[in-house]
Order: sequence, then structure tokens, then C-alpha cells
Amino acid sequence: MNIVMWILAGGALGWIGYSYFGYNEERGMNVSIIIGSAGGFLGGYLIAPMFSAAAAVPGDFSASALVFAAVVASASLFVGNLVHKRWGV
Repeated sequence: MNIVMWILAGGALGWIGYSYFGYNEERGMNVSIIIGSAGGFLGGYLIAPMFSAAAAVPGDFSASALVFAAVVASASLFVGNLVHKRWGV
């Protein structure tokens, strides 16, 4: 359940980044959603366990992991936009 929430949060942030902030306009909306989803998954799966306490039951919802997923998704969208503008990749 958590993994789906992380991916959906990252995808939603990717869509918001494309629609409102203009991130990855040259590459398209799908790229922004994919970058956001990947960032959300990495943030929830790799970064959150390093900085927050694990859930009492391994399958339970973790709000702190969702926050970390959203932060890492936003950062990955920002970095992806910078890399594209700088090097055209």
C-alpha cells in the first residue's frame, strides 16, 4: 500500500510540476510524471527508512515516508529540469 501511495504522490507532483511550474515542457508531461514517480518511490523506499522510524507493523501506512517521498520527488523533478536545461539530456 505504501509503495502505491509513494508512486501516486510522485506522479501527482510530476503532473503539477509540468502543469503549473513548466518543468520538462520540452520533453512532455509523461516524462515529468515518470520522473516524479521514480523520485517518490526512491524517497519512500530508500531515503525514508534512513531518517524516520519504521512503522510498527511493516505493512502499515507511514505518513513520514509519504512526506519523504514527496520531497524527493520534488527534488528529482527540479534536478531533472536543471539537467535538461543545462546539458539537453
